[in-house]
Amino acid sequence: MSSSAASAYARVATTTASPRDIEAQTLLKAANKLQDAINSADPLSEQTMQALMFNRKLWTIFLSEAMRDTNPQPLDVRQKIANISVFVLSQTAALQAAPQFDHFRPLIEINRNIAAGLSGRP
Repeated sequence: MSSSAASAYARVATTTASPRDIEAQTLLKAANKLQDAINSADPLSEQTMQALMFNRKLWTIFLSEAMRDTNPQPLDVRQKIANISVFVLSQTAALQAAPQFDHFRPLIEINRNIAAGLSGRP
């Protein structure tokens, strides 16, 4: 497949995907970026910092949406999302200050597990 054909396919896939699918894909993207950072073997690399920043931005959006009064989700679901978001954000901020690859695994697993749930996969 040519590069332009692949780009066109990606645009169509994104425009036809459900919000849950987009969230799942973005969580997997964040997990993959974190895993790639671990694989780079340099905790202070630009790649590591970008992976952490991407994860932080993503979870900031989730937290903001969970706290939004007009969010249609039940309050208990929103509270659980907010609690997970606060945990992920605090861990991500700590790793930005002092990256330790052994502490990346929980963030990767959270992202992958929630993505699987959003996608309806076990």
